[in-house]
Amino acid sequence: MDYSRKISERQWNLPDKGELESRREATYIDDIIQKDHIQRKLLENLDGIYTVFDGGAGCGRFSILLAKQGCRVTHFDISKPMIDKARELAEKEGVLDRITFVKGALEDLSAYADREFDLVMSFDAPISYTWPNQNRVIGELVRIAGKRIAFSVSSRLGSLPYLANPIQKNQFILDEETDDPFVQWCVENKEQMIGGFSFSQQAAEKLLSDGLMGGEEEIAQYEQGGAPWCITYTFMPDELEGILKGYGVKDIRMSGPGAYGRTTPREILTKIMTDPAQKKDFLDFCYRFDSNPYVCGMGKDNLLAIGEI
Repeated sequence: MDYSRKISERQWNLPDKGELESRREATYIDDIIQKDHIQRKLLENLDGIYTVFDGGAGCGRFSILLAKQGCRVTHFDISKPMIDKARELAEKEGVLDRITFVKGALEDLSAYADREFDLVMSFDAPISYTWPNQNRVIGELVRIAGKRIAFSVSSRLGSLPYLANPIQKNQFILDEETDDPFVQWCVENKEQMIGGFSFSQQAAEKLLSDGLMGGEEEIAQYEQGGAPWCITYTFMPDELEGILKGYGVKDIRMSGPGAYGRTTPREILTKIMTDPAQKKDFLDFCYRFDSNPYVCGMGKDNLLAIGEI
């Protein structure tokens, strides 16, 4: 088993993952923007879709959405805590009977037949966590798709600004008083992160060149019994488009959720998000701006692609 898969198993099966991940839209503004964008894209592309495979489905944000639209969904994830949370939420939403829950890793989709599902989707970058197998995983997701694919991967151009901004997540905290442990860590360590920061052109050039975030340090941490963040491969837009075309995907449309929102300071974002009228208008415009192909690479975290089989 590759280290990326082993690290993913340990990271995503931490006991609190289900609860924390299910609350992201109540915690982080960038999650609100990104998931609103994906939801709109999905609802615009449901013609002829009856069966769905959701790979790396997490706590069911989109599995439940499409089940409520009448689709039959296979919810596939590496994390038992997140599957358990998704099952709980699906029951609450009255769609438990329309979702099949499967624990598994994207590296092995051999249980599924060619063109088995009308729509195959995978959001919030689980594909990027399968390095060095990311291209093969994309091929397998395309193989089991009968009509359409929709997925997001980590964006290389979108990730590069993080190397010059150690406090980038602070910008998107909706409520600094929340009990979320990572929010509290960001707030408490803000000044320390700024004071200890030094820009490394070498690190930026490396990421721009090879697209890889993480590696030896994460492997060492794993071997010492830790649960490091997943080794992550980041994609360039033309690279992703070329891979999809190579697997026969047609009519590829890409977007960069969060490209507009990342330009706005936290003080303004929180003001917008706590005013329902402003929030609606802002999300409407974010969707239009972030759907423009000229900004697709600068999404906050993800590069989103939709294509036809």
